[in-house]
Amino acid sequence: MTTPSIDAHVRLDTHPAHSSAVTATLTGTRHDPARGLLTAHGFEALDDRTLVMARIDREEPYWAEKTAQALTGEGITTEITDRLREAIDEEWEWANYPMPWCTREEVREVSGEAQKLYDDIRRGRLLIHAHAEDSHAIVAVGTYLDSGKTVYLHGQNHLRQVADIFDSPAQALAFFERLHGDTMRPGPAPMTDTEREAAEARTSLGTPPIELEPPTRAPKIAPVHATDPGDHDAILNEFLAAHDDWEKWRTWEDHTTVATHESFTLRILFDHEAGSGDPRWTIAAYESPVSERMWHMTLTRTVPAPVVKSLLDALGAGDAWETALGSPITDKQIAEATQPLTAADWRSDVDGHSLRWNTQQGDVGVQFDTFAAHNPHSPLHTWTLWAGPDGNNPTWTIRASVYTPAGLLADLAEELAHGTGTRQTRSGQPRRVKHIAGSTPAAPPPPLSTRLRR
Repeated sequence: MTTPSIDAHVRLDTHPAHSSAVTATLTGTRHDPARGLLTAHGFEALDDRTLVMARIDREEPYWAEKTAQALTGEGITTEITDRLREAIDEEWEWANYPMPWCTREEVREVSGEAQKLYDDIRRGRLLIHAHAEDSHAIVAVGTYLDSGKTVYLHGQNHLRQVADIFDSPAQALAFFERLHGDTMRPGPAPMTDTEREAAEARTSLGTPPIELEPPTRAPKIAPVHATDPGDHDAILNEFLAAHDDWEKWRTWEDHTTVATHESFTLRILFDHEAGSGDPRWTIAAYESPVSERMWHMTLTRTVPAPVVKSLLDALGAGDAWETALGSPITDKQIAEATQPLTAADWRSDVDGHSLRWNTQQGDVGVQFDTFAAHNPHSPLHTWTLWAGPDGNNPTWTIRASVYTPAGLLADLAEELAHGTGTRQTRSGQPRRVKHIAGSTPAAPPPPLSTRLRR
């Protein structure tokens, strides 16, 4: 039997200012049934024609697809935009999830229970009497106004859960004060960053920040060290798409992506919101999946795109990781790492305990710190690659630890010595860009019920 069509159209899309929230736009003469179904599936009205789903577990794309199926089943025409479809199809796992025995569906079940608690609190159904800190976790005690049931809550955001149930508020508060009297405070805890973002998404489509318009002039060919950084996010995605032996993981912080090689001995940490001088990329290698890291390297967000791609190509080749952990660095290794610079007639000199190689113009250089090389536990960096007015005021930097493979450094040196790329002059026209805010890591909850244990 064919379901009769309703003159209503629902367009589901990603929220323009919040990373995982979903919007629903209604058109047609009979959008009330669609509005009712959307509301039943977690959407909340922003205006007469726009609704928003904003959850605390970042699972909005998954539930939006379920909503679309329900709408279609009722004869309501439903459209899912390409951006939202991409988010729906993305496969990810929480890195370092505190309940590793849970399957993906069980993780969603835990998050779903946490979402219900969150909704009950913000809608006034669950009255929170007091909260406290307990070993970096937030705990609270509250009573359901409709049933009179008093609960003891543990955790925040998508990990909040009921840890105990009491017969009365007085009994619960007495227990809570005995346990958490030193940190006990009246009422609910302040909103987390995740809760604040969800609240903002439900009340406004937001005004994305303004950045400069992409260059309008024809690109110029320039030495690689002076070329544009390009889109590092896209570079990372292209690398992962081309190397199926690498897997992307979601971390507790929305602004961080972790990619791990299938051997678990090489890892890339990518900070989407790194400041101008902070590492955007951190690459680390390990002797085994459970060992301390052998070597690491960091790149700032302004490192030119060809340099980043050259480094990732070397990592993807799989033959640039090995190093002699614990053995002192030799003159032969230093010569191997810098041979492309010597061949390109870069100047070399000694400055205190540093060896330096520079172009004749002095606008790009490589530095080797002998003190750091002989003190591997020192916070100093052994290798620094930079470009800019001078080494003390660089436009970008790459820093590497003492045991970073000479072959990997030689690849970068070759790129600096002979590589070229494009550089563009930016216009002053503004454009709108999407901003993805970070979130506060959630504290691990207590053990789950036996229903979710393995």
